[in-house]
Amino acid sequence: MSISITNLRQFDKVSLRDQVTRALRAAIIAGELEPGEVYSAPALGERFGVSATPVREAMLDLVREQLVTTVPNKGYRVTEVGDAELDDITELRMLIEPPLTAKATELIPAADLPELRALAQTIVAEAAAGDLVAYTEADRAFHLRILRYTGNDRAVAIIAGLRANTRLYGLARLSESGLLVESAREHNAIVDALEARDPELVAQLMRAHISHTRGQWAAGDRR
Repeated sequence: MSISITNLRQFDKVSLRDQVTRALRAAIIAGELEPGEVYSAPALGERFGVSATPVREAMLDLVREQLVTTVPNKGYRVTEVGDAELDDITELRMLIEPPLTAKATELIPAADLPELRALAQTIVAEAAAGDLVAYTEADRAFHLRILRYTGNDRAVAIIAGLRANTRLYGLARLSESGLLVESAREHNAIVDALEARDPELVAQLMRAHISHTRGQWAAGDRR
């Protein structure tokens, strides 16, 4: 599957470097860029349809996020994440995200709910299209958008970092089977609960969602 930044531009007006960074990050999380493999900036630039310069700039950000390491004179190696690390990430997300998302239930203005619903539907649409990179970035944007309503910037940064180090190797298998669309609809249910102002249900749905991320979404061959 080819990698494209075209669909990522809808989430925010950001620089080309940021667009490439987001696309690379999403590709790593989704398993489009394989763990342990070394990729050169020119080769990735060709896949993105951009020059090698914004790729190199983006890789500096991903090195700081520990998603890749620099291989002198060759390029960048995608960091491998083991099962124990994924379990730790899931445990931390379970502790932080459900209660904060529940807190956001009473803080989200009614006028903002249509935007959240549209973003949730974008996740479903990208799942249906089989664009795993755009799907992953839309999912990231949706969850962080909700958390920002709490005003806890430190928690948002922590969750963003945890999500960046998650690996969803099973997305391709789910997409091929048609089950990814069904899973993507969980985001619509979360918006329904937010609109109903039901914090307990919101927390329950978020816990189930995170559990799926570690279970069926993370399973699969590591290609």
